[in-house]
Amino acid sequence: MKIQLYILRTVGTRVLGAGLILFSILQILDLLEVTTDILDRGLGTAGVLYYAALRSPRLIEQVAPIATLAGGLLAFSQLARESAIIAMRATGISAYRIVGMALPVAFLVMALDFSCAQVVAPRTDPVLSDWWRATTPVAERKDPGPRSFRAGDDLVIAASASGDGRTLNAVKLYRRDKAGRLIERIEAPSAVYAHGGWTLIKPTTARFNGAQTTMTSAARLTWPSPLHRQDVQALFADAPVPSAATARRALLNGGGDRPVSFYETRFLSAFAGPFASLVMLLLSAPVALANFRSGQGAVLLSGGLAAGLIFLVVNGLLSALGEGGMLSPALAVWGGPVIFAALAAYALIALEG
Repeated sequence: MKIQLYILRTVGTRVLGAGLILFSILQILDLLEVTTDILDRGLGTAGVLYYAALRSPRLIEQVAPIATLAGGLLAFSQLARESAIIAMRATGISAYRIVGMALPVAFLVMALDFSCAQVVAPRTDPVLSDWWRATTPVAERKDPGPRSFRAGDDLVIAASASGDGRTLNAVKLYRRDKAGRLIERIEAPSAVYAHGGWTLIKPTTARFNGAQTTMTSAARLTWPSPLHRQDVQALFADAPVPSAATARRALLNGGGDRPVSFYETRFLSAFAGPFASLVMLLLSAPVALANFRSGQGAVLLSGGLAAGLIFLVVNGLLSALGEGGMLSPALAVWGGPVIFAALAAYALIALEG
């Protein structure tokens, strides 16, 4: 038990330290780009801190895998230099068991990564986007332009949306029959989301029956649509990052403006993404068996760092291919983690043997 606590403390503190350093660097670089704008808007130090707080979940998501790799390399190299690994193996503890003792650190990082990416960030991103848009000087504000997307069986065009996603402005709905022919067009100045459903305000409906067109108007019209206000926030965001919930709703005929392959890949990535931290820890584990007196340690340290960076590049490339429909979403999402975890296991087995 004491050995496990020692390994957990050694690996955990290094991962935490690496995470804090990397997070601070990313936060500083991010603030360097926006601090001048925030101060020019008269928001002061409070505005800078507010921006930094809202950006933190996305930065933690980016830092988590690299921090696990860096912390794992530092921790295992220290254990190897101090001959702690040799002493543990002399008592009958295998290298596999030593790595297993460090796995709770990776699981904790995975949980933090998933929470930030799928729970916290989807709530802070719209708040940050709305705050940034509201504090932009009127002369510098840019019209994001209309958005076109699918919502169930309807094709929708909306000029703009409120920050909370509850209002769509200048809405046009197009409905088609099973043969793909346009049968109905509805135009409304706005659509309001309340009590789990949408209502069109002062809609004008045009129904097409061959060469005949019938026009009707109403004060209000219920719009039965699976579109959720969070879908609207994602669709009208400056840099939308679909969460698992948003991607799932898009696959279930909710709001979407991308191919099905994009949302399938994003949905699977929400659950596969945190496993990058586990892969990073496995890639750093062979360093524990290195002989630093012979120079093997430097080779394995460099190899582990290079393997981790290559893994991030390959994983991103495969995800892009999956989103574009050129690769199966499951293969695109899980291919990188499985391949690199297998390579890490092979290296560990070879060194242990």
